Amino acid sequence: MKIKNITFIGLNYAPEDSAIGLYSTQWAEYLNKQGVKVTVITAFPYYPQWEIKQEYRSKKIFLKEESNDIKIYRYKQYVPKSPTFIKRIIHLLDFTFGSLFNLYKLKKCDLVISVVPFTSSVFLGYILKRRFKTKLWVHIQDLEFDVALQTGLINNKKHSFSLLLKLEKWLFSKSDITSAISQSMLNKLREKTNSELFYLPNWIDAKSIDPESHKTHPYLSFKKFKILYSGNIGDKQDWETFVRFCKDLDKEKLQITVVGTGAKKDWLKEQTSNISNVKYFPPVAYNELSDLLCSADLHVLFQKPNIIDAVMPSKVLGMMASGKPSIIIGNKESEVKKILEASKGGFYYIQYNKEIIIDIKELLGNRNDLTEMGNNARKYVVQNFSKSTILSSMEAKLRNL
Repeated sequence: MKIKNITFIGLNYAPEDSAIGLYSTQWAEYLNKQGVKVTVITAFPYYPQWEIKQEYRSKKIFLKEESNDIKIYRYKQYVPKSPTFIKRIIHLLDFTFGSLFNLYKLKKCDLVISVVPFTSSVFLGYILKRRFKTKLWVHIQDLEFDVALQTGLINNKKHSFSLLLKLEKWLFSKSDITSAISQSMLNKLREKTNSELFYLPNWIDAKSIDPESHKTHPYLSFKKFKILYSGNIGDKQDWETFVRFCKDLDKEKLQITVVGTGAKKDWLKEQTSNISNVKYFPPVAYNELSDLLCSADLHVLFQKPNIIDAVMPSKVLGMMASGKPSIIIGNKESEVKKILEASKGGFYYIQYNKEIIIDIKELLGNRNDLTEMGNNARKYVVQNFSKSTILSSMEAKLRNL
């Protein structure tokens, strides 16, 4: 590989071990093992709790670390306790301006990889591109402005949103290659950039989530039929529908467990406080994730139906890899719908209805169908989203650069 020095830029990195932080870390460490010198420009770890981790709070504003032979330059960014859209903007602007100082600590760079969100990471990457006369790879995990519009966090009639979209388009135009984690995102990106597009989905490590070797997790050590939601409790999910779902279920036979944290957690706990079979637990460490996911009988994920091409929930891969079926609600054009239906590993609905409750009752009474659907889900995700296959494809693309 001709590229010897790569700089990763993004807010999320280890010790964050979920969502974007997990994938950015595994990507950087994979490149490092291929003989590439990797440097990371990132923030202080804060996700998914939306507060800087305890062990980092006393650190100075600028911090240099080294982990697995990777140099990491951090800036202690502002983190809002209640992340509204405006506060998120302040959050990313603070990270952006603070990280400018870290950029000039670099001596070499053959390629810049900027991870979105947040979009301002592209601005930092463009500075390095100009400084070192190199190429810029923009990787999209989440089209944050589109998500903000589709979830109602911001009104598209506001002049400020129009300016944000123009800024986003200008920044994306500076990339030499733009990758995204779903085909629907790539289609959306054709409206935003003329750069080369590349499909780079998130991946699953079949050894890390393995139903054959898992142990029963303490969160799910009861005898009732176990329904699990594990992930961020944020604005992208349809929690009003989830509350209705909880109310409609058989309280005696079914237990719902919610594992995670996020901006909507307090609201959700209040709405379900009188529902006896709903329990809440904090997020688990990555090394516990296999036990947690594989201990469930059924996974659920209720996306807001108006979200279609702005997100591709990575948690779906873990749900399927656990060898247990899923019930998902979302847009009829969603890529998740195509994946779930192709795998025959669960049920996908475009809106909530009582048929969901009927299907769960049937699964409850037919463990053979439950097992078969779970096996289908795992087989499909391992065949199509394995870590080794996807990262090898990424490496081949780098060689061509």
